[in-house]
Amino acid sequence: MDVSYEWNNGILEAKPPSNAPRFRQYRWFFTLLTCYIQSRPIAKMINLETGVSMTVPDAGEPSGKWEVVYKPDIGVVLNDNPAPWGALELRAFEGVCDMIVEEVSDSTLAEVRRDTEEKRRDYALAGVKEYFILDPSDRHMCFYRLTTDRRYAQIRPDAAGVIRSQVLPGFQFRRTDLLNLPDLEELALDEIYAGYVIPGFLDSVNRAGEAEDRAGKAEGRAKVEAAARRQAEQRAEEAERQMESLKAELSRLRQDRS
Repeated sequence: MDVSYEWNNGILEAKPPSNAPRFRQYRWFFTLLTCYIQSRPIAKMINLETGVSMTVPDAGEPSGKWEVVYKPDIGVVLNDNPAPWGALELRAFEGVCDMIVEEVSDSTLAEVRRDTEEKRRDYALAGVKEYFILDPSDRHMCFYRLTTDRRYAQIRPDAAGVIRSQVLPGFQFRRTDLLNLPDLEELALDEIYAGYVIPGFLDSVNRAGEAEDRAGKAEGRAKVEAAARRQAEQRAEEAERQMESLKAELSRLRQDRS
């Protein structure tokens, strides 16, 4: 079995392989980020085993820091990030990602601690603004935002269960959707996602629905008008019959008097 490694201050650490539920969740979230960046090209993404080289401040080290090379499942680098990324010749990112997403490794307790404690500490000290930990079992899933003292504060869902990013304005998702993994077509019709998942699709559907409503109302008005015309015609015919009857009765009376 091929094993990927990360570098942690001189120590090689094996990066555990994924499994099917983790991959499905990762693919869904990666697709969500891709949709966002396609609609709002303010950032680039890192994945495919790309190394991210960071300096982590540590007063306990003689040098006052240590070096790590992690391979995050997803890294997001804003266009105004001072470290370059995206050129063909770049094989690693030597800077601090603005957002990092990790699918938790949970084969052992040590793996869980590495993602939920050690990497959380390292990413915060390095200056990663947002750190998202995904977990298809929902035991360890958590979302963090960096504070001014380089610590992470948990991002809580709002009353509707929605997590909102500050690094990527407008990027938002329901926490429960990370477990249900709805299709893109469903997301495109959802107001939470419609701003960046197939943008404009929901408006088009709504416009089509409004046009159909207008056509239905016009058809309804035409039916009402047709019914009104029929009633008017029937009343006119009845009035004409009554008039003919009155004329006949008047003629009879005249004949009787004569």
